[in-house]
Amino acid sequence: MIRVLLVDDHTVVRFGFRLLLEGAADVQVVGEADSGESAYAMYPRCEPDIVIMDLSMPGMGGIEALKRIRTHYPDARLLALSAHDDAMHARRALVQGALGFLSKRSAPEVLLEAVRSVAAGNRYLDPSLAQELALAEIDGVSETPLERLSEREFEVFLRLARGAAVQAIANDLNLSASTVGTHLYNIKQKLGASNQAELTLIALRAGLIEV
Repeated sequence: MIRVLLVDDHTVVRFGFRLLLEGAADVQVVGEADSGESAYAMYPRCEPDIVIMDLSMPGMGGIEALKRIRTHYPDARLLALSAHDDAMHARRALVQGALGFLSKRSAPEVLLEAVRSVAAGNRYLDPSLAQELALAEIDGVSETPLERLSEREFEVFLRLARGAAVQAIANDLNLSASTVGTHLYNIKQKLGASNQAELTLIALRAGLIEV
């Protein structure tokens, strides 16, 4: 039996996924979380074989939650879900430790296939996205501005986009305020933003945060 921890901030979405997953004889949903913080706290209690993680949630988003879970539980197997089926979101999720990435628009049978594959320790991308990523590598497609951010810059960017102050980010990431200030300057330069409100708008448009 594949034990699943389901993470999405929308109750109706979790309900639909639970019905779909538990319609399969080999899958059991052992826990549900509505935020990245809850998912991280629930992981050791639920002991799931796989975490299905929505990437766009208030508070600690899916990308941050993926990284935190993988940092503290290296054997965790995570499948990222997103309403945005583009290469940038997939690459970010895979870099942070997800074994698979799936669009929420995927067919039900594809979700079950992905769950079984990731639970077995294999990587999984739906065929259309896998082709897009492969072609991008072959064609040398340029990175988007968000992809030009380093992982640390991306962490700072997400916190800034949610309205966090520089000192609060410094405390959270164990950095000096001046270091965070340097990251802020670099982030604004790379993204062409002039203030924190514009960073929030960029994150919203990319589906990285929700209001």
